[in-house]
Amino acid sequence: MLIVALTGGIATGKSVVARVLEEKGCFVQNADVVAHELMNPGQEIWAALIRHFGQKILNEDQSINRKKLGEIIFKNPQERDFLNELTHPRILKKIKETIAQLEKSGRYEIYITEAPLVIESGYHYIYDRLILTYCQPEIQLSRLCQRDRITPAQALRIIKAQMTNEEKIPYADYLIETSGSLAQTIEQAEQIYFNLFQDSMLKKAGQL
Repeated sequence: MLIVALTGGIATGKSVVARVLEEKGCFVQNADVVAHELMNPGQEIWAALIRHFGQKILNEDQSINRKKLGEIIFKNPQERDFLNELTHPRILKKIKETIAQLEKSGRYEIYITEAPLVIESGYHYIYDRLILTYCQPEIQLSRLCQRDRITPAQALRIIKAQMTNEEKIPYADYLIETSGSLAQTIEQAEQIYFNLFQDSMLKKAGQL
């Protein structure tokens, strides 16, 4: 089974590409969903976050208020590092467990992790291929403001907390430029699926 990472800055079209690849038959695991599950009330990470940040990050139902948590970590690099060091190893463990289960089942030719911080976390080495989505900075800023209903200043703070496109591109095997239309992004994703399928056949033959 080919192990693939789909990454890119926030609001650069990862979810669109993930949906196309899933429709083509790939197994797609969203790292943010894994993180949400690990933060459910009663979980180890949930308890650690409350000990560190206090009750102010909780909703009335005792779940983590991710908006409040996000406001804290994007203002304070040290707090962001704390959160990443707490969550990333556990997310990676879950990802590896999923990969092992899928490889045992033999049901899929291609596994994909959709995650914004694959490179930043240093776990890109576990993947056979890495896809990077990116777009023009002004388009990324506009999309993020509209999607999350935040100000340009807030959006810039979030964007600047991540690596730049220029820093990420050397890690990528495949690039998808998403500044254009939705149809253009989908067309690129479909072409990359074809490339990934070829890669999966090479891996199966021991040539990758």
